[in-house]
Amino acid sequence: MLAALAKLLSALRAYIAYFFRPRPIDQQKTEKPASSAPGYEREASCKLDVIIVGCGLSGLVAGYCLGKAGHRVTIVEAAETLGEIGAGLQVGPNLSRLLIRWGLREKLDTLAVQPESISFRRYDNGERIGMDIYGAKIEKEYGVPHYQAHRADLHQMLCDIALPLVDLKLNSRVVSVSPDPPTPYVILQSGEVVYGDVIIGGDGVKSVVRTCLVDGPDSPTPTGDAAFRATISTEGFENDPDLKELLDHPECTIWMGPNQHAVGYNLRGNKIFNLVMLHPDTESTESWSAPGDVSEMYKLYEGWDPRLRKMQAKVTSVLKSRLMVRQPLKTWVHSSGRAALMGDACHPMLPYRGQGAAMAIEDAAVLGNLLSRITEKSQIPAILKAYESLRYDRATAAQLTSHSLRYVFHHPDGTEQQARDAAMRQAMELTLKEARGEEIPREAYGNNPNAWIDKAKKDMILNYDADQAVEDWWKEHGASIIP
Repeated sequence: MLAALAKLLSALRAYIAYFFRPRPIDQQKTEKPASSAPGYEREASCKLDVIIVGCGLSGLVAGYCLGKAGHRVTIVEAAETLGEIGAGLQVGPNLSRLLIRWGLREKLDTLAVQPESISFRRYDNGERIGMDIYGAKIEKEYGVPHYQAHRADLHQMLCDIALPLVDLKLNSRVVSVSPDPPTPYVILQSGEVVYGDVIIGGDGVKSVVRTCLVDGPDSPTPTGDAAFRATISTEGFENDPDLKELLDHPECTIWMGPNQHAVGYNLRGNKIFNLVMLHPDTESTESWSAPGDVSEMYKLYEGWDPRLRKMQAKVTSVLKSRLMVRQPLKTWVHSSGRAALMGDACHPMLPYRGQGAAMAIEDAAVLGNLLSRITEKSQIPAILKAYESLRYDRATAAQLTSHSLRYVFHHPDGTEQQARDAAMRQAMELTLKEARGEEIPREAYGNNPNAWIDKAKKDMILNYDADQAVEDWWKEHGASIIP
């Protein structure tokens, strides 16, 4: 009873302090990079106090976009220091066009790698079964490059542009969320209460904000797989004929085998090589930072492509994470209209399609763009529902596609594997003919089982522009929010 009373008094004191606190002049904004994107430079006429839970990729982007629009942003992060451990990630044109718009092209060109191609290979001998040409072709088709980047490098780039615009609270674990008006708030483990006008949950697969939105059980289901993740130095690759090609002609390679597969690609100016190895597992934990057993990793891929085995032999430490699947939520927005989710908190992605980071950052960009248009606080619920309507179908489709690729990559040798390989070889032949200058109609590619090289599926993902999507939506529906 006394403890509950003490907590109530603490919340009341913080509530009073919030409303009678001195209101500082808005922080100086960092220089805005030029952009022709519709609405990119917009300053909100109604300034909000926004609480973002989580300082990962989506949290930083939301902070950046909202801060640029003039909102007062507080990011609360459980970790004591900022940083990403992870490994590599794909930065497709749907993501790179945003990063470039935010002035990060030079850093991407310096720190990331533009692969010449993506290749799909047989697990045992490395035979190329499928391929799509990337490099200059991607930039020609979609207007911006495809990169492969280290997650820590991308996180730091976003820190550089976002942190000057936000109030960051580290070592601030959220233990309770109250999204109800008139003033939503979160309670930290320290007892501090942080108030705002809206709460954004960017706190990942174990989201605290998610728990206040979900009605009923929300347990993840094991996929039956886990992922080993490792990076190795490419020093010495130039002296090995099998590995030198990966430096001379960097590509993203996917080795497909019975019940498991492996992905490899260059990072940091070809100085390191990233390996992700997905395999059957029912015992590891759902974590991106749990250590794995190098000898277990090496043994599981016995008999695979000798080139892959040479790289695995160089691994000295590995992370291991159990892959879990979560069903799409019914909604990402709390019934109060004052809290919403983004990224892994609402649509966690399995790593089979390479779109987890991109979808999370798209969410944050759309949310920031929409809230730059607000004119009064009463519009918050409608804008959050607009965000959900813009993002739900796209992110859910990517979430489900990622899950389906697990089966495509893991066919045992047999009828299904042969049909898959035949379709991928056919698409590869068309791609090579196109590269030689032959005119190939897009419909000739047909419906490929592999979403990475299916032209229609690829266009749907990579042609997307988050800012343009908001602009198009606003032209048609904006009057329903701001008459």
